[in-house]
Order: sequence, then C-alpha cells, then structure tokens
Amino acid sequence: MLILFDIDGTLLLSKRAGMNAMTDAGHELFGEAFSFEGVDFAGRLDPTIWSMAARKNAVADTPENHERFRAAYARLLKARFDADPTAELLPGVAELLERLRQDSLFTVGLLTGNYPETGKLKLRTAGLDPDIFTICAWGDEAAQRRDLPGVAMARYEQAVGEAIRPEQVVVIGDTPHDVDCALHHGCRALAVATGPVHSFDELLAHEPDLAVRDLSDTESVMGWLLDRRSVSP
Repeated sequence: MLILFDIDGTLLLSKRAGMNAMTDAGHELFGEAFSFEGVDFAGRLDPTIWSMAARKNAVADTPENHERFRAAYARLLKARFDADPTAELLPGVAELLERLRQDSLFTVGLLTGNYPETGKLKLRTAGLDPDIFTICAWGDEAAQRRDLPGVAMARYEQAVGEAIRPEQVVVIGDTPHDVDCALHHGCRALAVATGPVHSFDELLAHEPDLAVRDLSDTESVMGWLLDRRSVSP
C-alpha cells in the first residue's frame, strides 16, 4: 500500500515561512510592489502560485522568470530557516511515520505542491529525513494537482517493477484539493484538519474516505489503513 503525504498543513507547519520567502523573492526580483495578496496558496502547486502571482502583478510568466523566482525563493527560504527554524511537525506525525515504516505492507511517499528543493528543506528543518519518503510526486511534475497521483503511481511501478492499483493508494492531506486528486483517480483520501485554512467540517463536506482532526490517534489511523489489507498486493 502506498501512503502519500502532503507537506504543509499535513506533516508540518512553518509559520508562513514559505509564503513570506516567496514574497521576499518577488520583492527582490520585481520590486517592493510585488504582492501575493489574493493568491490562494492552500493545496496549490508552487508553479501555479508563481503563475497566479505573476499575472496579478503584470510580470511576464516566462520560463526564465519562473526559474529566477524559484531559485530566489529557495535561497531566501533557507535564509529564513537559518535565522529561525520555524518548521515543526504536527501532532502524531512522527509516531505515524514510524509505525508505517515498521510495517512492510506500506510504502511511504509524498504528494505535494512544493518544489522538491524547498519541500525537502521544510522537512529537514522540521526534523524529518526526506529520504524516508521513497515515492514522491512534486509540484513541478504536473500541470495540476489532479495529475500528481498518476505521477506517484507511475514512479512506484518503476521502483518496484509492478503496477499499483488506485485503491491501494492513500493520499493524506489538509485541503479539498488533496481529497479531490485522490478521489479523481480512485485512490483513498484521508483528510486531516491541521492546516491553517480548511476546517474539519469543510473537509468532511468533500467526502473523503476518512476525516480526522489531527493524526495524533496513531492506533485509530493505523487500524483504518490496515482494514485495507484486502486490497493490498
């Protein structure tokens, strides 16, 4: 079974360090008037966030400008974390990851809107080794979040030499976009209300297979996952 975690609002919170570093990058490259006001970050892919901000600020959305922004964002996020390592794991995350990694039934991965370099930086700052996530689908690998489960499943097949069925995949995330991308592919969706934007009731309304307020009840979450042994290889 492939368990795919979102990063921001699911595994960790970083006190808006990512949003602030993106703003820093916009100011550095395009002037102090560059703003992300009105840009929806929750559940979005980082390249999409860039494109939305570029259009809003009348900056040309070219590959060259995108790469400049991406490099500046990574550098400035690292500087923020070096000065103040604000990224912290959310309740129950460390315990759940340890349990999953102890059981050979599970493969642990990431499905995230982050660029890989900044996503890994957030994980390391929060005390997680990015290498424990063996199957990853990053925000720069698809045009929209709905495409990311397909990226992860293809990468799983390449890694283990056999295909994985959608019902053997669980996407864990804190936004309706996480639920939507899972259900769109026939994967399981576990919604967790630890993000800063969407409440438990909002997530529940999008009909995930399971919704929890946080991941602190390790036994309950593991019990729900282990009920899926019948659809596992």
